[in-house]
Amino acid sequence: MICRVASNADIPAMAQIRALTWGEGHSWRKAILAYMEGAADPQRALKSRIVLVAEEAGSIVGLIAGHLTRRYACDGELQWIDVVPERRGQGVAAELLRRLAEWFVEQKARKICVDVQPKNTVARKFYSRHGAEELNPHWMVWKDIRVVLNNSGR
Repeated sequence: MICRVASNADIPAMAQIRALTWGEGHSWRKAILAYMEGAADPQRALKSRIVLVAEEAGSIVGLIAGHLTRRYACDGELQWIDVVPERRGQGVAAELLRRLAEWFVEQKARKICVDVQPKNTVARKFYSRHGAEELNPHWMVWKDIRVVLNNSGR
């Protein structure tokens, strides 16, 4: 598996992955493109952002996106993370999170937040395992994203 910066050519595959859990692929194509181009900004987002994909044998198996922000006095925000169902629980999401954490550190962003539904126990456990804490019922936070790097065994 390789992780790399996403290109516009990856948008259809990323949209298909997002649509498996979060609805129609066509709207995800538009949303991902707008996010990547900086034409759509989450609340309090800054323009610096990155989208990464995990690729295996020429197929996209996961994605992660993040940007710098001022929301909740955070330095950065994890926007999306998703992995194809057959590769969940096999370290793809952890590697994508590690790569995003590296980018945040390069940007001098330490306090990172993520919006996560209270009922999404799988995501909450994943983020907690990687050092995030509850900020409020809908948000979790890494007080210092470097904890992800320190716990990755690298």
